[in-house]
Amino acid sequence: MEALVGNVIERMLLDKGYRGHNAPPEYKFRVFISGQKRRVTPKIKRELRRRSAVEPVIGHLKSEHRMGRNYLWHREGDAANAVLAAAGYNFRRLIRWLALLLSQILAPLTVRLQLVTG
Repeated sequence: MEALVGNVIERMLLDKGYRGHNAPPEYKFRVFISGQKRRVTPKIKRELRRRSAVEPVIGHLKSEHRMGRNYLWHREGDAANAVLAAAGYNFRRLIRWLALLLSQILAPLTVRLQLVTG
């Protein structure tokens, strides 16, 4: 499992639909489910809130950026699909930000142009 993720998993933050795992017993990690009350520290509460903030982005990636179905092969294809979808998401955000910046730059210029010609 560490080879898949890249480091040791200490805890997992999951939603209420979680139904258990089949990890071997040598993997020692804690599972925290949203809405859990016992043994939840303030740090874990923050991480659970962060997870719930990220879930809409994941849903958006699935619906708008073709992450619902992966047409690429093997683990390399899975990784490439995730990276390409994230890049597309970031490019869309960048283009929206640039459009907003351009409109803020052009608005004062059009007012000045109207004053000069009017």
